[in-house]
Amino acid sequence: MAIQQLVVSDLDNTLLNRSHQLDPLTITTFQQLEQLGVTLAIASGRHFLDIQRVRAQLGVSASIISSNGACLHDPDDRLVFEHVLDPSLVAQLTGIERPDSVRLNLYTPDQWLIDRGDARIEAFHHSTGFKYQIDPSIAGHARSDVCKVLYLGPAEQLAEIEALIRARMGKQVHLTYALPNSLEVMALNVNKGRALEQLLERLGMTSAQCTAFGDNLNDIEMLEVAEGGCIMENANPLLFEALPGREVIGHHDQAGVAKKLRALFELD
Repeated sequence: MAIQQLVVSDLDNTLLNRSHQLDPLTITTFQQLEQLGVTLAIASGRHFLDIQRVRAQLGVSASIISSNGACLHDPDDRLVFEHVLDPSLVAQLTGIERPDSVRLNLYTPDQWLIDRGDARIEAFHHSTGFKYQIDPSIAGHARSDVCKVLYLGPAEQLAEIEALIRARMGKQVHLTYALPNSLEVMALNVNKGRALEQLLERLGMTSAQCTAFGDNLNDIEMLEVAEGGCIMENANPLLFEALPGREVIGHHDQAGVAKKLRALFELD
C-alpha cells in the first residue's frame, strides 16, 4: 500500500549541491521513495521549464511549484494554477531606476527574460541547460504575463530597491529573497506556502503528512505549512531566526536531504 506522505523540496542550496547538481544518493533516494508510493514535489523560485529538467534528472514523477509559488503544475505538466502580476505593477517594478550592476529579470510562463547577459547567473543553470533570453526592452513595459520580477545584484543595492518597492507598492506585492543577491517579487499572497496548501488540498492530504526542505527566506511559508519542515545546515541565518523550532538537518553539499529522507523512511 502506498505511503500517504508528501515530500517537497527546494532546489538551490537544498536538494542541489554547490555545483548546482543532484548527488547520486539524492537521485536513488527519490526513486526509492516513488517506488514506495510517496508523493513528491519540487518547490523553487526557478522557472517551471528549468525545474522540469531537474525532475527529469531525478527520474521521478513530481508536482512542480515554480516561481516561488506563482505556478503549480501536476506531475504530467498540466497547469493547475498561475498567478501573474498586474500589468501596472510590472510597469512600475521594471521601471525602477537600478544601478548598472543590478540585472532585471522577468519570468513569464514560457520564458526567462533578462535586460542584459550575465555569466555569473549561468552557473546556477549549467546542469539543466535552461538559459535566459536577452531583451533590453523589458524595462517599463506593462506586460500581462509576468509571474515574477527578479533583481540580481549586490545585496546592499537590492536592499535599496526593496525599500523603494515596499514604500511604493508594498501592500500590492510579495517580496522575498531566494539568495542574498536575488530579490524576487510576485503577486500579493503568492509564496511557496500558499501553493503547498493548495497542493495538499488537491492531494487530499494534511500538513501532518508533509515533509519539506528549504534553506532561504523564500522557503519560510512552505516550512511553516509542513509539520515536517526541515532547515538545511547551510541555510540563511535569518531562516533560523524566523523558524526557531524547526529541525535542522545536514548540509546541501553532503546530500543532507537524501540522508534525512533515508532515515525517515528507513531506506536501506
